[in-house]
Amino acid sequence: MRIKQIVNKLIKKHGTNDPFLIADQRHVLVYDRPLGGILGFFTANRHIPMIYLNADVTEPVHRFVCAHELGHSVLHPHLNTPFLRQNTLFSIDRVEREANTFGVELLMPDNELYEYRESGITIHEVATIYGIPPELSELKSLDTYWQPLFFYN
Repeated sequence: MRIKQIVNKLIKKHGTNDPFLIADQRHVLVYDRPLGGILGFFTANRHIPMIYLNADVTEPVHRFVCAHELGHSVLHPHLNTPFLRQNTLFSIDRVEREANTFGVELLMPDNELYEYRESGITIHEVATIYGIPPELSELKSLDTYWQPLFFYN
């Protein structure tokens, strides 16, 4: 199943695209801690899923990191990404790209793009409005209906 479809089902099931509310409804514990240079990570301890977020980042970054880590909890519930980073057993590039895609699709769902359809702003600018790093806006899967309405600069 495509990530976009997974996200759409999740939004429909939970009635929101707020990553904090979805995490709460899915019984994923979310902790804010000073993490230095780490933005966040997902882990599970004794089958209890937990997201750790850096408490020292701006609200938009905090929200995107929560969406990204929620992506790990949904797409990769049995992977311990901090362990993988430390031990490099296999490349986590695919795993991280999937979590980024999940975060982008969650925070910028198609139905919310409707209000920008004829505004002439770029997809990068829309991403910024939703707290998504502009360089990740390319991960947004636009259906053919939406593609001519946004420009990638």
